[in-house]
Amino acid sequence: MINKTTPSYSRYNSADTLSDFLRYLAAQKPLETERLPTLTELSRELGISIASLREQLEVARALGLVDVKPKLGTKRVPYSFSPAVYKSVGYAIASDPAQFQLFADLRDQIEAAYWYHAVELLTPEDKQKLEVLIGRAMQKLSAQSGQIPHAEHRELHLTIYSRLGNPFVSGILEAYWELRENFGLGVYTDIVYLQKVWNYHQRIVDSILTGDFAAGYLALIEHKDLLLQRAKQPSSQKFE
Repeated sequence: MINKTTPSYSRYNSADTLSDFLRYLAAQKPLETERLPTLTELSRELGISIASLREQLEVARALGLVDVKPKLGTKRVPYSFSPAVYKSVGYAIASDPAQFQLFADLRDQIEAAYWYHAVELLTPEDKQKLEVLIGRAMQKLSAQSGQIPHAEHRELHLTIYSRLGNPFVSGILEAYWELRENFGLGVYTDIVYLQKVWNYHQRIVDSILTGDFAAGYLALIEHKDLLLQRAKQPSSQKFE
């Protein structure tokens, strides 16, 4: 007979899945400048061998939880979800480049879902920054050399969602841009197409400045559809 009683979630305590070093790290005060004890001291305190501690430390380093520098020791850094996402999705893309489009779709859905909350939190300084980014991008696109505003594209999107205070949302969005750039998935040199993209960006920013968030949301969705159409073109094309 099936037991229908409420399960005891204490059995699934997340700390049980963490290494000794990660549990130790999570229990420390969140001070960015805090230096951790030496490996010898930590080994003695945690009751594990230095060899095992080194392995656990490397995992924490890969997750972006600590900064290790020669002669300076190990420092605990503020939590960020981005390094873990980057490494996991990066592996998936290396195995199958088509995985990037699936991750890009997740990012698109997140931006759409958090649009209204994100833009309501933007400060006057943020809005001024968005105006500057639009001007800089348009200037690059209209230049005789036809410069491509990669940095402005990334900074504009991340600025819009910068005030949410949700490390998991920001971690996914930041990892998307890192992957896009480091795997060469954002390289496209069709200036006419990029001008269309930035016309949508202009509409998005204008809506934020005027407080017409519904119009901005519509421009955001249309902008995503344009990118999706480009991504669905033959594989010889680059992602944008």
